[in-house]
Amino acid sequence: MDFLRMYSIALGALAVVLAVVALRRRRKTVPDQERERREFLDRVGRITDGNVLDVQEMEPEGERLTQLILYQYEIAGVEYQCSQDVTRLRHWINLHSCRLGLPTSVKYDPQNPGNSLVISERWNGLRE
Repeated sequence: MDFLRMYSIALGALAVVLAVVALRRRRKTVPDQERERREFLDRVGRITDGNVLDVQEMEPEGERLTQLILYQYEIAGVEYQCSQDVTRLRHWINLHSCRLGLPTSVKYDPQNPGNSLVISERWNGLRE
């Protein structure tokens, strides 16, 4: 009986320790998640041709200015229209030179073609 009681106490203590570790783990911020997504696509992404549809600047209430590139590309007969937040990457590109129909290269995830980008810290698909 003592063995069963000790086993239960040890499992309970282990569960408490795991819960504390899980709660104390730092959650990733949205910019960190986006940076990791760009790094992933830099490593595994395939390249295809696309076109810039538009460049938009938005300022949601109470937030700072957000700059988006809207673009489209086609994979296996399926057309994708996506946007990428380039606010943190704007010093690598001139958004005012991006215009409707500008050809671009798009890096996409072969396992999830909707996950794509046109610019990252190490790669730029915009053509001038």
